[in-house]
Amino acid sequence: MSTADAVFGALRPLVDGIAATFGRSCEVVLHDYRDPERSVAAVAGSVTGREVGDAMSEIGLRVLAAGAEARNDVGYLTRAQDGRLLKCTTLPLHDVDGTLIGALCINIDVSAINRATGVLSDLLGLSVVAETPVPTTDFSGELDQVLESLIERAERTNAVPASALGRHQRLELVRSLNDAGVFALRGAPARVAKRLGISRTGLYNDLATVKKDSEQP
Repeated sequence: MSTADAVFGALRPLVDGIAATFGRSCEVVLHDYRDPERSVAAVAGSVTGREVGDAMSEIGLRVLAAGAEARNDVGYLTRAQDGRLLKCTTLPLHDVDGTLIGALCINIDVSAINRATGVLSDLLGLSVVAETPVPTTDFSGELDQVLESLIERAERTNAVPASALGRHQRLELVRSLNDAGVFALRGAPARVAKRLGISRTGLYNDLATVKKDSEQP
């Protein structure tokens, strides 16, 4: 048995226990990054609707791209695509040699608490501080859908289809996809190039430009 298998074997029993401790508003997901397109190795709770065998979300892509440098991200806020506010914690898992092998993720639906806070503030006559914008995360379980969500955001921002983006706009999209960790996935360049209506060579040229720009002081 490999060290990674031992880590996942030890953590699987904890998934149900953690979810049960926090109740029905909590979901715990154990990811095995050795198979990114089927990374969900165990899940308890149904906050995001993930199932065993589903792919990682865009949050997982960023962790995967960070590799050995990935660190704990505790208590950050995001929104599910249906608008629910989630408080999340992502704990990267490393092998004995420091290699990133997966992540343990805890997602808590705090929408009801958020609504209750608003109601209580109204009843008590307290002013409500303007809510800081929270990013939306695609938890669809399909990497193609996660990639599509990232590209659709760029289309909405620029008000044109991805295939009609100008070079500057396309470079910005490629940069955002690279920052999101998309290109750490096997086969991602071909998928992205097809979606953008360019050749893989063209995409690799864009990636080279983006990386060169990021290295400049």
